[in-house]
Amino acid sequence: MPDSSALPDHLNYIVIEGVIGAGKTTLARLLSRRYNARLVLEQFDDNPFLERFYENRARWAFQTQLAFLASRFRQQKDMGAPDLFHRAVVSDYAFDKDRIFAHQNLSGDELQLYETMFRIMEPNVPTPDLVVYLQSTPERLMQNIKQRGRPYEQDMDPAYIASLHEAYNQYFFHYQKSPLLILNAAAIDFVDHADEREELLSHIMDAAPQGTTYVNLHASSSTA
Repeated sequence: MPDSSALPDHLNYIVIEGVIGAGKTTLARLLSRRYNARLVLEQFDDNPFLERFYENRARWAFQTQLAFLASRFRQQKDMGAPDLFHRAVVSDYAFDKDRIFAHQNLSGDELQLYETMFRIMEPNVPTPDLVVYLQSTPERLMQNIKQRGRPYEQDMDPAYIASLHEAYNQYFFHYQKSPLLILNAAAIDFVDHADEREELLSHIMDAAPQGTTYVNLHASSSTA
């Protein structure tokens, strides 16, 4: 019988993805603690342009995107360093997803320059063994954003979240770089309800080693 306390041998690098507010960082932390995996989190608090971006997206989009691109590339390169304490890595972002935001926020020469830099960096970053896309709805995403209370997100434009939601769905509809598990988690609360959390984690543990799998998660009786 497989060891339920350890990740399968083929899962050495798992990425959790989703739109702002989907719960990807929370899930990445859960996986890291449960399976003693190295945790790599997006360093959004270190981006000096992020608050200004939310105040004026057109003015600060390019600086914000380049700062994120550089930070993520450094993290991805560091992941190749030996780690004596962790066999696996769990991250709350995919390097590729940066392009989703770039195409939402940049245009013209700025987008062209961004694409040039991205294409130079992309071959030097590791490919995940599994990408988990936490799918939600714009309404649930806005609810989660309000609840977590980050000051610079409180005036988040619902139209921006809706456009990101559509862009993410389109991106992962065509995604083929690695095995993909799409979990529609809009109806569940895996933070406060253990049964829903365990079901979600079991789907990750049993994820197919190739192709795309879609799972529609339903709320348990305790949350219905």
